[in-house]
Amino acid sequence: MTKYWLMKSEPSEVSVDDALAAPDATVPWTGVRNYQARNFMRDAMRVGDGVLFYHSSCAQPGIVGIAQVASGAHTDPTQFDPTSPYFDAASKPDAPRWLLVDVQVLHKTRNLTLPLLRADADLQDLLVLKKGNRLSITPVEPAHWHTILQRLGVEDL
Repeated sequence: MTKYWLMKSEPSEVSVDDALAAPDATVPWTGVRNYQARNFMRDAMRVGDGVLFYHSSCAQPGIVGIAQVASGAHTDPTQFDPTSPYFDAASKPDAPRWLLVDVQVLHKTRNLTLPLLRADADLQDLLVLKKGNRLSITPVEPAHWHTILQRLGVEDL
């Protein structure tokens, strides 16, 4: 069964345009340093799952693309790189702490901004809108996925 996810990326790190310019429009989702988000990648994400590509920490946060999970979870190499902002001295190559999945962008969309998401009565329970939710990866209910695709004028995957 296909699952759906919202994955946040700061456009200064990896934007939807950066992903589209990458080979096969696919990028490794590096830098996740929250155990719950890591566990989503490790335990629940599967190749082909739908992804809402969300720009965060920018002037107009919102959903900017439709993507899919393109790989199973594997080791995030940035945890071992002392020059990376995601370096984790406690993580060891024989027991890596942090994982990533590869994400392939399928469609760049108009920006469905946070205020537009909040104003949509059909999306009130979307996890990214919940007060205090700061996770970079959250599950998306099928009804929310279909509503968002409809609002963006994108055919379902």
